[in-house]
Amino acid sequence: MPLDLAPAPQGRRSGRRVALRLARRDIARHKGRSLLIVLLIMLPVAGMTGAATLYQSSQRTPGEIVRYELGNTQARFSVLPVPSADSLQDPLNDGVVASSSGRYDPDFQRTNPADAIPAGYEVLPQRTLTLTTGVGAALVSLPGREVDALNPAFDGKYSLLAGRAPRDGTEVLASPGLMTRFHLAFGQEFTTSAGTFVPVGTIRDASAADSNSILYLKAGQAPADLAPGPSTRQSVSYYLVGPEPVTWQQIREANSEGVGVLSRSVVLDPPPAGQRTVPGSQLHDNTPVLVTVYATFGLVGALALLEVGLLAGAAFAVGAKRQVRELALLASSGADTATVGAVVTAGGLWLGSLAVAAGAAVGLGAAAVVVHVVRSTGSARLAGLHPDLLLTAVAMAMGLGACLLAALVPARQVSRQAVLGALKSGRAPAPTGRRTTVAGIVALALASGLLMGGWLLSNSTNDPDQRAEQLPVVATMLIAGAVAAVAGLVMLTGWLIARLTSRTRWLSLSLRMAARDSARNRGRSVPAVAAVLAAATLASAALVLSASQQAGLRDSHYWGALENQAYLPLTVDQPLAADGSMRPPVHIDAGVLSAAVDGALGTVQSTRLITAPASLRNCPEGPADPGLPALTDTSNCLLFSLARPQANTCPTTPVGRVVDPGDWRCRGSMVNEQPSGRAILVGGADDIRAVLGRDPSAESLAVLEAGGMVVTNPVFVRDGSVLLQAQDVRTQGPAPSGPGTVPSVVRSTSLAAAVLEPVVPVPYFGVVSPETAARLELHAEPAGLLVQLAAYPSEAEADAASAAVAAVYRQPGMAFRAEPGISQGSQWMTWSIVAAAALITFSAAGITTGLSLADARTDHATLAGVGASPRLRKALAGSQALFTSGVGALLGVLAGVVPALLLVLSTDMRTAVDIPWLHLLALVMAVPVTGAVLAWTFTPSGLPLSRRSLA
Repeated sequence: MPLDLAPAPQGRRSGRRVALRLARRDIARHKGRSLLIVLLIMLPVAGMTGAATLYQSSQRTPGEIVRYELGNTQARFSVLPVPSADSLQDPLNDGVVASSSGRYDPDFQRTNPADAIPAGYEVLPQRTLTLTTGVGAALVSLPGREVDALNPAFDGKYSLLAGRAPRDGTEVLASPGLMTRFHLAFGQEFTTSAGTFVPVGTIRDASAADSNSILYLKAGQAPADLAPGPSTRQSVSYYLVGPEPVTWQQIREANSEGVGVLSRSVVLDPPPAGQRTVPGSQLHDNTPVLVTVYATFGLVGALALLEVGLLAGAAFAVGAKRQVRELALLASSGADTATVGAVVTAGGLWLGSLAVAAGAAVGLGAAAVVVHVVRSTGSARLAGLHPDLLLTAVAMAMGLGACLLAALVPARQVSRQAVLGALKSGRAPAPTGRRTTVAGIVALALASGLLMGGWLLSNSTNDPDQRAEQLPVVATMLIAGAVAAVAGLVMLTGWLIARLTSRTRWLSLSLRMAARDSARNRGRSVPAVAAVLAAATLASAALVLSASQQAGLRDSHYWGALENQAYLPLTVDQPLAADGSMRPPVHIDAGVLSAAVDGALGTVQSTRLITAPASLRNCPEGPADPGLPALTDTSNCLLFSLARPQANTCPTTPVGRVVDPGDWRCRGSMVNEQPSGRAILVGGADDIRAVLGRDPSAESLAVLEAGGMVVTNPVFVRDGSVLLQAQDVRTQGPAPSGPGTVPSVVRSTSLAAAVLEPVVPVPYFGVVSPETAARLELHAEPAGLLVQLAAYPSEAEADAASAAVAAVYRQPGMAFRAEPGISQGSQWMTWSIVAAAALITFSAAGITTGLSLADARTDHATLAGVGASPRLRKALAGSQALFTSGVGALLGVLAGVVPALLLVLSTDMRTAVDIPWLHLLALVMAVPVTGAVLAWTFTPSGLPLSRRSLA
């Protein structure tokens, strides 16, 4: 009977079932290795799922906006700050202008929100107050809310936590943070600027954290018109209760009158984009910010999965070499090449499916726990549990793909081995590596093309709006280029190891053995080096991104003074007299104030009296009275500032984006700040040194003595001079650029100028001499006391200083506040990333070194048999860790820094590029050495003796 060589029906499907069954049995026999692979894939999937879920949980859904902001009411009416009737709010946020023509209308008058409420609703007002209470000799501020918080209409917004509802006019509710801050108990009296009250219950506001100090009053418990003071202000919002919804057309009409509306129906069913703009404007788009966030997450997540995929690949490689005799027997019994390779690949499918399912479950579970804990503590950071199904599916797909790819390479190697040779030795032949080297070169070329293409695309235009539209494509190209670069370097690792091994004659015995063993056994050395390479890539990319983010925070930080410096005013307004007339301001003795601060703090380095033009005080609101001068004994309405030449205006796009944030016209002192009474100082060299933090140059001192001005920012200088303006704040005019109003100019004087930029952008225009101030009638007077501290004060020290200065001022709301600067915690954050990166790299090196030692167990037995020293095993383990982590860390830093740098340069962070060279050097040098020491320490010195199988 002739032999039928035709494929059996359903043979391929049967082969797959056999492969799945054999892979499942192998997983059950090697539980330790299988668990390691599952954990390696599960952890990054869990991390990405948890991070995506927490990020989405920090964003409120429309239902949560309605519940937390409105409760059961239909809408909220409040003030919307707009310059004209041509403005529209964000449908989901009644305090944000989403579309505006930018036109300034001097005749525009805002309507009182109470007058814009349609008929047919019950109105529940909420008045927000800023109150004060005494803490020792100091008066500290705290917010107050006059609202019927326990009204059923506010269910969901306010809820009673403990205690009971107030029963009379002396009982109030408070937040848990207020009770903790002032050490109060129910029934204990609490005195504020609005009166003395007795807290009888604590309340939770769904839109604010429990840790906030808020006092909840009912209507009539606070005076209708609190005495005006520096820390007492009030605003009123109106909540509408009724069956009829407030429509988007009603909101548009209210916006045109300067009233913002948060409507339940509009939040739950927002209008289409075409109805959210006004003629001549564009809708503000927050997409570039979201793309930047997701691009950063995408880069870090892709590199993390690539790293664990390579670690899993090392484990699969060791497992496949242990399976080689079994697979050879399977091949000798008639299994084709595809079936033999499918056994290893099926292991990756089994383990990958289990790992990604467990990772998604762990990530979602951990995020749910975090959300529950955060919400139960009363924090408003997380609105609720919002799983991100799309990103979770992407993370699972990436994890499964990483596991399958990790199993595919050893599967291909095993399936192509010689059956007879495998049966005789039980070892798979080492691959030649030529195709892998060529593929690595191609991958590096592709990575270079993607990185260069993304860089060129991001710099193809100078229009920020167009750059924002291109950002998703640019980020995708850069992330793909980063992954391709790592893949290319991984494929070239074998070639590089061979080249390094040929130049190791001068090394010690253990290092030579480690290098040569790596060259001969590339099946285990390449995954080991590649895993560390991916870990170092992830760490270096995270370092560059974090350092650049910190640099961006430093650039955007508002400096009220030099670091650890405090400014205490010497002139304080008094409350109005009983008849409503203005009273003269109170002048504080600088010596007494200095002694009080010095006695309360032991870190005062110096104090200096600051002189400036007379500050604004007791200036009446409303249009200027022609018969009332701007400066009197009891009031001052003059504000001095520098005019900005039109040519030095910061270039912006029609939607308000800065064309080039690095442009000198967009940076520096007072470039965006509103002038204050101390923005122009009167003094000499010592005053310049105290406020600007640097010694004056000879040129600046010459200009100062000649009657000119030392200017902190060149944007105010034109042709060597500046224009000093006196503005009357009682009269307003349109801003020179953009929407808004500015005080009208009543006098201008041109002065010669010398530029002396401060060490940080402090809020000063510059300095003039006392003689120049007298000549220009600036009415210079002692303005404040500048206190320089040796270190930033602790909370207890700040409270002590506040109590000391409050005793001097005898005025509510006066507190001691020093400039914290931006160095608090930034270095700690960067070094923590280095520590995390080192831990990741140590883990990768430890896992791969352990797998290499397990795979080389027979080789070590041979060494023991020929008389090798028992300590050689420890030395060899340390040398392998040093070689693996050293080569991997060096290549990884190169592969991580370049894409991260290009990503920073292609986003809004491009003006804040910072490469942390010291931290990267620690990663390249210290991490491999430490890894080698740990490997040497934890590896037993005894060499195993076992029977060798002879061919």
